Order: sequence, then structure tokens, then C-alpha cells
Amino acid sequence: MMEFDRVLETRIRQRLENFELNGLSRRLVPPAGIDLSSNDYLQFASHPLLKERMCSAILQEGCGSTGSRLLRGDRSCFSDIEKRFAAFKDTEAALYFSSGYAANLAVLSTFLEDSDVVFFDRLNHASLIDGIKLGKARKILFSHNDLAAFEHYLRSISTTGQRFLVVESLFSMDGDIAPLSEYAALCKEAGVALIVDEAHAIGLYGDRGSGLIESTGIANDTFLSINPAGKALGLAGAFVAGSQWAIDYLMQRGRTFVFSTALPPAMAAALGAALDLIGEGPELRHRLHRLTSLLRGMLFDQGLDIARHGTQIIPVLVGDNARALSLARSLQLDGFDVRAIRPPSVPDGSARLRICVNTGLDETILERFSSSLHSALSSLGAR
Repeated sequence: MMEFDRVLETRIRQRLENFELNGLSRRLVPPAGIDLSSNDYLQFASHPLLKERMCSAILQEGCGSTGSRLLRGDRSCFSDIEKRFAAFKDTEAALYFSSGYAANLAVLSTFLEDSDVVFFDRLNHASLIDGIKLGKARKILFSHNDLAAFEHYLRSISTTGQRFLVVESLFSMDGDIAPLSEYAALCKEAGVALIVDEAHAIGLYGDRGSGLIESTGIANDTFLSINPAGKALGLAGAFVAGSQWAIDYLMQRGRTFVFSTALPPAMAAALGAALDLIGEGPELRHRLHRLTSLLRGMLFDQGLDIARHGTQIIPVLVGDNARALSLARSLQLDGFDVRAIRPPSVPDGSARLRICVNTGLDETILERFSSSLHSALSSLGAR
């Protein structure tokens, strides 16, 4: 073994040991038990129509795309689904990326230039934070959902370039919603380009199910939206939606698009099926919201610090990493697939369970889960 190998191994082993000591070590654990942790909110990942469309498309198009879309990896089905998704989001154009992470890196590293300023929420997803780091703009972090702080910075920080605001519409770990209408009004007044990640809202909110941009009526005041397909849509990849000129430029300069092999063409067929199901009506969305309200009510009545009304993502704050792991294990033994969320996914000292409601659940399951959680919290002395 070369000397640098020994030094490097020692350094990394020490860090791994520290992860273990601090309750931060992670394991890869396949799904087991009743799903209360995934982002498959509408249960599309296993829906027969999506599976049928994908299988048929594989037989027609093959298993892989064979290259990036700017080489030999493009197919007409990609352009077709992009046009359809743009119409779904009420924008001129859309571009399909291999993941939400790749889409966020591309958007933010491409559009944020030297003379620009970017304002962003401190609890934005890691992919947004990393994309902002790659961008060349001056970076202004503000407290979570703090409209007053954003307005203060907006009034006090100017630039010769462009100013941007980057937020999630529905935050992935806290399950709360950004004040999008207020942000949009301030951005419109000040000429700030608003970028919104709709990862946990797409398919679930708005009359047509296109997200919180739709339900708040700010489509015309949004520069770009990022719409991952791996949550409610049940698949993979992500669409960036916006004006034609912006999407054209992103296709030319978005490095994670230019230099990545395209996803399998069959994904486009399955995405079409997901949009078909969403377009059939709001029944599935309404069912999700009813189940969410039911579980929130049960947990609220138990005395947990949880809003009675809110989104499908319900955080149960524990604080300590080891206690969060112990609580998750107890629920797993009762047959519920719930995972502990710890730093760096959430800030230090805010370890939690992240409960995700989906349409495959019912009232009986939620009552059982609520009872199991109550018992587990009581055993931990965490109530």
C-alpha cells in the first residue's frame, strides 16, 4: 500500500467512527413494512398503467438511450413529453433532466453570473444549495420562510446584474409551504427572477395538480420552476419549465444536461401515463389531503407539536440522533417503514421522523400507526 493510501484510509476511518459515535452513520435498507417514509405520494411507482406503458416502450425503444441528448440519445418521445409538461405547467417550454439534483445544478450554475445576487432560504434542499455554490453570484442566505428578512435584503442589496430568489414551494423536511404569493409580488416589483423547486408539490396542488405555483397564481411571475418526477409522479428525472429563451439557453449551457446520458426513452412513456392519471381529476389528490388531515388530527390530539392542518410531510421532531433512530426502530418493529432523518439532511439538534402520507394508506392503518407512535414516544420519554 502506498503511503498516501495509509494516510487517507486513517483519515476516512476516523470520520466513519465519528459518524457511528454521533448517531450519524447510515445504512442502505430496502423497503419493508407499511410505507410512511417514501415520496410516492400517489402510489404511481407501482401503478399498472405506468408499468404497462413503460414495458411497451422498452420493447419499442430499447432499454437505454445510448448517449446524451445532444449526441445520439435524443428521441421524439422526449420532445413530446417536454411539450406536454410545459403545457401542464402553463409555460412556453420545458427540458427533461436525469434527476432533480442535476436540474438544480444546471439551472443555478448556468444563470447565476458574476455581477448577480442570489437570495435563498436557509432550509433549501441540498441540490439548490450546491447549485448556488456553483453559481458565481453573490450569495445572501435568509432565515427560513422569513419574508421580512428577504424584503430587508431586497431593499438594501443592489447590483449591476440580475437578482434571483431561490426557494422550494413545499419544503421537503419541514413540510411547510413558502409564502409564494408574497415572494412573487416583491420579485415582480423589484425585477427579481424567482426560481421555485416544486419537488414535493408537483402532482398534488392546484386545480390541475401542477403544483403550488398554479394554486397561488404566480405562473406569470416565476422565472423557472424545477419539477422532479421522482416524487408524486412515481418515476425519475426532472423538468425545468419556463420561457422558451431560458430553456433554449439551458439546453446549450446546462452542464448536467449536455454531459449526461439521457434517461431511458421508456421513462417518457411512463411520464405520459402519470400525467394522464393526474388529468383524470382531483380524486387522488383529494384522498391524499383527506388522509393527511386525518393523521395530523390524530397526532395533534395526542399532544404532539404538529399543526392540525398542513401538507403530506409531517415532521415529528426528536432532537437527539440516537433517540430518533431508536424511535424509528420501534415503529419498524411494529410493521411501519419510518426512517430517522438526521444531519446533514436537517440542522444539528433537529433529528426527526419524517412521516409521509400516501394514497395507499387508510384510516385503520393510520389509527394503528398513531397508536404505535404514541407508545414508542412514551417509552422513550419523548412526550
